[in-house]
Amino acid sequence: MRRFARWHIWLGWLVGLPIVMWTVSGLVMIIQPIESVRGSDRRLELPPVAADGLVLPQLTGPVRSVTLQNFVDGAGWIVVEDDGGRYRYSASDGSLYNPVGETAAREIAQATFTGDAALEGMTYFPADEVPRDFRNPVNVWQARFADDTNLYINAQTGEVQAVRTGWWRIYDFFWGLHIMDLETRDLEGQAPFNHWVLVVFAALSVAGSLIGCTLMFRRRKAKLAVTGP
Repeated sequence: MRRFARWHIWLGWLVGLPIVMWTVSGLVMIIQPIESVRGSDRRLELPPVAADGLVLPQLTGPVRSVTLQNFVDGAGWIVVEDDGGRYRYSASDGSLYNPVGETAAREIAQATFTGDAALEGMTYFPADEVPRDFRNPVNVWQARFADDTNLYINAQTGEVQAVRTGWWRIYDFFWGLHIMDLETRDLEGQAPFNHWVLVVFAALSVAGSLIGCTLMFRRRKAKLAVTGP
């Protein structure tokens, strides 16, 4: 029984830190509404696409999907080809859009952002060098605003693929602590909670709880035996 007691003490110290970390990170993550964290309140809400006068895209090969979307400069088709390439076609004449340059990306950013902060600059990132607050391997334009908000615009299609606020970065860090995965965490896709560190500490917590229950019942039996008739 003393051995179980020692195990319980050591397990308590070992799992105490992650339990405090889970509690603190959970508290931080509920302070702000998730809409504010994701920057939804700083992004223009576009109306649905009108179905009149739509022209299908002029496709030249097999595709995975075709999706109709609304953009700040009009409706368009987003086509994902078999090789994973993502392109935008006009919904008015079916033609393929050219890749987005800095001027066009700047116009998209200014039309999309609904906050009061000024646009400070534009930076192009190739797919293999995207910033940590984006973590999506596609060519993008980053629009930086004075209130620490970043908009990420797909350099091929013109889609606004992410809005990153200062609070998002704080949330993202504590989210990584919460799931014990600071490297591959994913807020948008909600990565599965199966990082090996989380699994190990969860298993140790269960073991500590079981040992604690065992000690409680054994001590109760011992007490009853001493005070019995």
